[in-house]
Amino acid sequence: MDRAQEYGERSPLPALAARVRTVWIQRTGSQPVVQRHLPTGGVELQCPLGRTPRILGPLTRAKVEHLPPDLTIVGARFWPGAASPLLGVPADELLDQLVPFDEVGSEVPDLAARLAEAPGPDAALQVLQFDLVRRQTRTPPPDALVAEAVRRLMPWQPTGIRRLTDDLSISESQLRRRFLAEVGIGPKTLQRTLRFQGYLALAQAATHGIRVSDLAAEVGYADHAHLSRECLRLTGLTPRELLGGAVDRCGCGHDHAASYGPFLSARPRAALMG
Repeated sequence: MDRAQEYGERSPLPALAARVRTVWIQRTGSQPVVQRHLPTGGVELQCPLGRTPRILGPLTRAKVEHLPPDLTIVGARFWPGAASPLLGVPADELLDQLVPFDEVGSEVPDLAARLAEAPGPDAALQVLQFDLVRRQTRTPPPDALVAEAVRRLMPWQPTGIRRLTDDLSISESQLRRRFLAEVGIGPKTLQRTLRFQGYLALAQAATHGIRVSDLAAEVGYADHAHLSRECLRLTGLTPRELLGGAVDRCGCGHDHAASYGPFLSARPRAALMG
């Protein structure tokens, strides 16, 4: 995240917490901003005020774009597998794509107009969340089996895909098919993405004195070199470049606690006390 902008994350409305990981407001300044979207395993709904909302699909690698100056965006980041029912489109059709919402969703012009009419960014973010709540009441819940699989693929409780399919009484091919429709990527790809998200969450929450090797080991990396290879593959940057000069804590200057707090809440109690 470029320092030359304002970015603030918040917890979603309680009614959305099962689907939405975080909501945010982003403002660019007087200069264009280089934006690096990172793989999170989930879909994002991004709403530039005064422009058409857009969908960022699940990513397998970082997507870089240039945002114009004086732009305000409100958005929502979904948990893996939670957005597809609301959007009415298989998640794999959005893979590595950034597309206008009106190409896949309904009632988008009305949403864009209501966002533009909001008296400020805070009000616009409320409009967006209320719209998602309304959509949620009219759509089926996420696939329960996929949701359970996603929970088990979190880095705090590593499991093999074969063991996962045995526990869920489903074949690997069936699980992959349901993942592609609901999550947009296969279980193994999601597991690697969530492992990296776990490292970022720990780096965001870390205090001085925590070694990067400890952070890497907790989420399942064999060593620092393993972490560096995965970071470069997923983001195009080394851990030090990504985190703003450090490898054991985030130095981007923005508070991501609302995003990583729920992610860290599933961390085993023993690790929290370590």
